[in-house]
Amino acid sequence: MSIRRTLAVLATAAALTLVGAGPAMAANPHYVSGPTFSLVGDTVTATGSVAGLGNENVDVVLTLEASVTVQCQNPAGKIAPGQTKFFEDSTTQSDVEVENGRLNFMISATADPAGADLTGACPNAKWTPLPGDVTVLSATLDIIQPSGSGIVVLSSSQTF
Repeated sequence: MSIRRTLAVLATAAALTLVGAGPAMAANPHYVSGPTFSLVGDTVTATGSVAGLGNENVDVVLTLEASVTVQCQNPAGKIAPGQTKFFEDSTTQSDVEVENGRLNFMISATADPAGADLTGACPNAKWTPLPGDVTVLSATLDIIQPSGSGIVVLSSSQTF
């Protein structure tokens, strides 16, 4: 067999392998309904239904962006206005079972300033930052597949 013929056979085999690989990876995640985001107080709930996921389990992640108004307490106990600080909070449902390529979900997250970095909200380190009113600014819903991979196959956001 000549080198030219051998190369032609190898090229044809490689092309057929690539064409054959396409349909096996044909997952097409899409929303059947939703997502719907609702905000009550400092809590956001996202609901909906996704199809086209294949059969691997998923992670559902709801991330909130929020702001908190900080007041500052000096060493003498007096309260003074501080600054507004921004923070994120999230909730994850891990290893959620997908049935016949479909997922129905409901997930909630609460914007809790307890974990927020309030550094710099007060004039100096002797003052104590006191978190006040929280405002949820936006929410992002990510569907990750396969579970634990970090690969976002579907994402949706809502601004409030």
